[in-house]
Amino acid sequence: MPSLLAQLRQMTTVVADTGDIHSIEKFHPQDATTNPSLITAAAQMPQYQQIVDDTLLAAHKELGSEAKDSEVATLAFERLAVAFGQKILAIIPGRVSTEVDARLSYDTDATIAKAHSIIDQYKALGIPKERILIKIASTWPGIKAAEKLEKEGIHCNLTLLFGLHQAIACAEAGVTLVSPFVGRILDWYKKDTGKDYQGADDPGVQSVTGVYNYFKKFGYKTVVMGASFRNIGEIKELAGCDLLTISPLLLAELDSNEAELPRKLDPSHSKGLEIEKLTIDEATFNKMHAEDRMATDKLAEGIKGFSDALVNLEKLLADRLAKMGVSA
Repeated sequence: MPSLLAQLRQMTTVVADTGDIHSIEKFHPQDATTNPSLITAAAQMPQYQQIVDDTLLAAHKELGSEAKDSEVATLAFERLAVAFGQKILAIIPGRVSTEVDARLSYDTDATIAKAHSIIDQYKALGIPKERILIKIASTWPGIKAAEKLEKEGIHCNLTLLFGLHQAIACAEAGVTLVSPFVGRILDWYKKDTGKDYQGADDPGVQSVTGVYNYFKKFGYKTVVMGASFRNIGEIKELAGCDLLTISPLLLAELDSNEAELPRKLDPSHSKGLEIEKLTIDEATFNKMHAEDRMATDKLAEGIKGFSDALVNLEKLLADRLAKMGVSA
């Protein structure tokens, strides 16, 4: 019998959730996603030190000798995300997601400017915008930024998505893809209730299932990519989802297990469901978000986590720059 991973590939686009190029080479995903935490982890691996050093030196040269180490490190982070993206795109046939600075999550104009900068960097490397997904947090300002970027032909991946109100707003804005965070939703409910959840009872699974069914019921072009998995049980419950982005550890577990994998999500089933159609304007979005404790907590926590990862990476880069003897 084929492995769970082989069966999953027949109904869902498998995406690697990592900045580790060797893991991507091993599992041959269609697409790959990165975030500040993953880039930070990869940047500390010995096999990628040359990429880090080259990026730092290029940033230092660009800014000049008067620049502070912290300024060089800030520029180098963005360059580093693109450098890893370039390496990843040389391996995979599809797209890579590169994240906008999470500290800009509530600034529409700054998010747009940063997205343009990322796209321009890829363009300078000969990589077309069609192969890039700009990752933006699913705040209202972030969604508005994505709406404008999509109209320019820049595809977006709206991340840190925890509530249906976020998902609907993204779909109505015409974004390419949304990433509901399965495992982080489960974490919140386990902590809040003290209960454990398995299979279809998993609140994260239920959330993604709800988003998927809503999009298919009403014919939105926005696709759903489940993310942030805690175990392969969650992945099995979402077999059939448009895309699933999975860590190397769980990809390996799926690849080593042989069992029947039934399809759980199917657009033909979604079409027949009774689902209320909602319109999400800014006031409705804010009201629904305020009423959803889990989404409120996890969005704020996620933005802080990615922002902290950026600060840590910038410090790591500044320290490395100083050790290289080229500090300002």
